[in-house]
Amino acid sequence: MQARKKYVLLGLCACCWLLLFYWGGGVQLRLLKLLGRQRGEVVRPWPDWTDRALLPGYAQLEELQTGPGSAESPRQRRQAWTSIYKDSRCRMETCFDFTRCRRRGRDGFRVYVYPSEKGERVSESYRKILTSIGESRYSTTDPREACLFVLGIDTLDRDQLSGQFVPNLDDRIKGYPLWNEGRNHLIFNLYSGTWPNYTEDLGFNIGQAILAKASLNTEHFRPGFDVSIPLFSKEHPQKGGERGWLVRNTVPPRRKYLLMFKGKRYLTGIGSDTRNALHHIHNGKDIVSLTTCRHGKDWEKHKDARCDHDNLEYERFDYQELLHNSTFCLVPRGRRLGSFRFLESLQAACIPVLLSNGWELPFSDVIQWNQAVIEGDERLLLQVPSTVRAVGNERVMALRQRTQMLWEAYFSSVDKIVLTTLEIIKDRVFSHISRNKYMWNALPGGLLVLPEYSTHLAHFPFYYLSLGVSPGQEFTAIIHAVSPLVSQSQPIMKLLQVVSKSKYCSQIIILWNSEKPPPYRSKWPPMPVPLTVTDGRRKTSSRFLPNVAIETEAVLSLDEDTVLLTSEVNFAFLVWRSFPERIVGYPPRSHFWDPVKQAWGYTSKWTNEYSIVLTGAAFYHRYYHYLFSHYLPPSLRALVDRTSNCEDILMNFLVSSVTHLPPIKVAQRKQYKELPSPQVRPHPSMVNLTNELPSPQGTKISAPWANPEHFSQRQECVNSFASWFGYMPLVHSQFRLDPVLFKDQVSVLRKKYKDLERA
Repeated sequence: MQARKKYVLLGLCACCWLLLFYWGGGVQLRLLKLLGRQRGEVVRPWPDWTDRALLPGYAQLEELQTGPGSAESPRQRRQAWTSIYKDSRCRMETCFDFTRCRRRGRDGFRVYVYPSEKGERVSESYRKILTSIGESRYSTTDPREACLFVLGIDTLDRDQLSGQFVPNLDDRIKGYPLWNEGRNHLIFNLYSGTWPNYTEDLGFNIGQAILAKASLNTEHFRPGFDVSIPLFSKEHPQKGGERGWLVRNTVPPRRKYLLMFKGKRYLTGIGSDTRNALHHIHNGKDIVSLTTCRHGKDWEKHKDARCDHDNLEYERFDYQELLHNSTFCLVPRGRRLGSFRFLESLQAACIPVLLSNGWELPFSDVIQWNQAVIEGDERLLLQVPSTVRAVGNERVMALRQRTQMLWEAYFSSVDKIVLTTLEIIKDRVFSHISRNKYMWNALPGGLLVLPEYSTHLAHFPFYYLSLGVSPGQEFTAIIHAVSPLVSQSQPIMKLLQVVSKSKYCSQIIILWNSEKPPPYRSKWPPMPVPLTVTDGRRKTSSRFLPNVAIETEAVLSLDEDTVLLTSEVNFAFLVWRSFPERIVGYPPRSHFWDPVKQAWGYTSKWTNEYSIVLTGAAFYHRYYHYLFSHYLPPSLRALVDRTSNCEDILMNFLVSSVTHLPPIKVAQRKQYKELPSPQVRPHPSMVNLTNELPSPQGTKISAPWANPEHFSQRQECVNSFASWFGYMPLVHSQFRLDPVLFKDQVSVLRKKYKDLERA
């Protein structure tokens, strides 16, 4: 019995020893083996590919680090850029002299353009840029008061093979006494580099200058210092520009073609890889991707097997028709990162699908491009069709609307591109008083939002709806007085009583523009609201200059001879509170195109259509006073003061350019339309609020607008204003707002504004 137990115990020990050797010993051996290998041999890096021998047959590591169509690595490109631009790490804090700009506050932001030398070659595009700067409110002819300097030498095309290339720039720039290694200088450029690599070499050292460049690479872009601008053609308009093509929103927002591209195909060189692959996504149905190799002098020498077929297919479709009828537009890189079709797609409301890796998009500092474009990857071209198909209808509509906003706000003209560049730099200089991203990316755009007025969204009329706020419940009346006060029976006395009785009136300001001094306060009638008399300095434009006494958002502009009832004032004010970004008033006028004279015309005929509401009796937001004096050029205000005319037309131009909407006309009484003076027969189409002013002797004095010369001046003003804006901003309307039950055959006791119907 004892022997059997002994053998069982030995057997169990043997089993345990075997198990211990199998599990514990194996681990120890493997650990010893690993330690031994660490001492004697190099460990392979992770991952340990099992098919490592096959990988060299596909790509070498150096090849993977090199961009498509390029013969140099990113490190080599960075070294080349650094050798050319020694101040590649410039920022506003290190390479910009702020003291030159802050001597006069934000008014100290002035731009000086060096005069061009005699016989200097300047391209059409650069001439437009210099003209835009020269006509802007920031231009100065005195370099001592300048904050920013722009070269008079054309730097747009730095391709050495181009006929517009300007040589020896380094030597010529160093001759400028104010160059100072480029500090506080702004350099514009559209094309850089040359065949075959098209690098970003400008051929001269920009030093510490700010570079406003098209096709900027993100590797070379100096954030917060440089400005990326769009590539535009020499035909791009100087001012105004064409409107976007999205006339109306269609639901669903899809067009005939889902995706389109029609353009050149490069057989060799940089940019060829992307465009050579575009034929893979073409199906001839909802996706049209067409390329041609028929361009350049030697295209037949280099054409491949696909050229003839591609050229035939290329001719089957019209480019403009594809733009108008496509939901998405491919925007692949060309020889450079940017291309003309980017702006063409924005204008056509064809959502850009970008295939340009490393492109710093135009004005990327302020524009949120993810709301307007789809950024693809050149290496993932075949995924583009499925990506755009997955975009929902709501997203498509939002993207298309954003393209139109950006096009009209920043890209439709050279003026807007240049001014946007200057405003971005100005916001950097005065960062404590600058626009936020919302102001740049919401209507009407950053150029029409002046941060000197306010940096709070709720202070601007066009943001009320999006913020869910309402304007104030009071208004300030401004009466433009040009006649001396010699009688208590003058129309201005009655007007003061009528306006002051309004429960919405906060105060009344009389803008005194008479040659005689204003009367003492005792001469004015007692009123329940404060009355202030200010000196207009006998300038017609002074009625729209900012006034610190205006504390309300709403302004009621009145001529001294305006005839109104308190109920009319109250009704018009309530209408304005629903449309605070527009002009709301009574007397309408209109404009038209005269095909015989090839000019704009002005008419005061009473018809069912209007585009102007005269500011002799109208409500508007006080912000437009600030725009009138700080956004419009001094030349337009000088025209108004010189002719003592057209200030109301200019205000309508300004407001319509901001809103892209017409003013609003409200109901009026019959006696609002009076007969002209018998002494002077006006133009047949002229009908005004009042045409005669009573004199103290009891005789009649013809009002200025009863003179036909006054009317012809207004015709000329319309064309002068349209010329400055670059287009006609006025919008026609047949919309009129009446009180509820106005002119209805019901009891007057049920009507709130029954006085409006009395004869």
